[in-house]
Amino acid sequence: MLKLNMMSSAEKVKGQGVASAYRELVNLLNDYDQSTYRLTINKNVSADVTHYHTVDFLFYLSTFAKRKRGTKVGYVHFLPETLEGSLKLPLGINTIFNRYLISFYKRMDWLVVVNPSFIPKLEAYGINKQKIKYIPNFVSKKMFHPVGQEEKQAKRKRYGIPESTFVVIGAGQVQYRKGVLDFIEVAKQLPDIQFIWAGGFSFGKITAGYKEIKKIYDNPPENVLFTGILDRTAMNDYYNLSDMLFLPSYNELFPMTILEAMSSSLPILVRDLELYKAILDGYYIKGETTEAFIAAIQQLKDDPNFYQEAKANAVKGAANYSEERLWEIWRDFYHKVCEKERG
Repeated sequence: MLKLNMMSSAEKVKGQGVASAYRELVNLLNDYDQSTYRLTINKNVSADVTHYHTVDFLFYLSTFAKRKRGTKVGYVHFLPETLEGSLKLPLGINTIFNRYLISFYKRMDWLVVVNPSFIPKLEAYGINKQKIKYIPNFVSKKMFHPVGQEEKQAKRKRYGIPESTFVVIGAGQVQYRKGVLDFIEVAKQLPDIQFIWAGGFSFGKITAGYKEIKKIYDNPPENVLFTGILDRTAMNDYYNLSDMLFLPSYNELFPMTILEAMSSSLPILVRDLELYKAILDGYYIKGETTEAFIAAIQQLKDDPNFYQEAKANAVKGAANYSEERLWEIWRDFYHKVCEKERG
């Protein structure tokens, strides 16, 4: 029986996708057949495979205990360039952390990326392509699923949203990289539509653009609601009282938000990013400018056929990233890397 040890501090910071991805995987491993492995979490135990979800310094030190940690697997949730627009760190500290991050990844026997576009970027940092595996994110249908019209209206009533209003939701940390300022600008141009941003400042004042965004956050336009950081269990309510997801991020990997919304059968509108093409092509509507976003939202609101087509595409996307398929991929991966290291 394979001994699998997870190492993660992701859930210490609420409202971030890394924690969601970690929790989904742990739940998946606990919910499916456990006859071929024994799972432990953050234990100082000998393991066949140790899977590092976060890059804590104590975790880094633990990688030097080769025999005890077994095969070391690292989850790549970000690179130095993807942190730009997320956190505002002093220049010296930022440089040191970036070097540390790549050093951490190089300590791993295998790296797992959630988007194949990261493979050449990791190669550019001197990491062998042969030790990188692409495994996409996924979400649980138990937690994220559509509800009927009657329940949808009940949720709107509970949260004070008018029954007939068209509702656009965005979700994630409130920061520059997520395109929050563009989200607000689009909302200003569509005053008859309710906009909701589910999320807050997970990293407080070191969030990039904190002062500027906080002013808007505290005094948003009348048709914009900032919920603050929510427990993940509340997110299905917000998706189901909404009519679509709008995520104008400038830089992403594989947003859990998009998977959650697709699993809840919401049409998806995102910025036209190259990295989405490899993982989401055909499942979303794309735009590049404020005008394009406004036009797409307006068409989704006013054209039932366009709306149903966009919804159907999102449902197809959710099916492609099913738990059943990802369970088989993860199970086979853990056993394969363990066997390879044993030689």
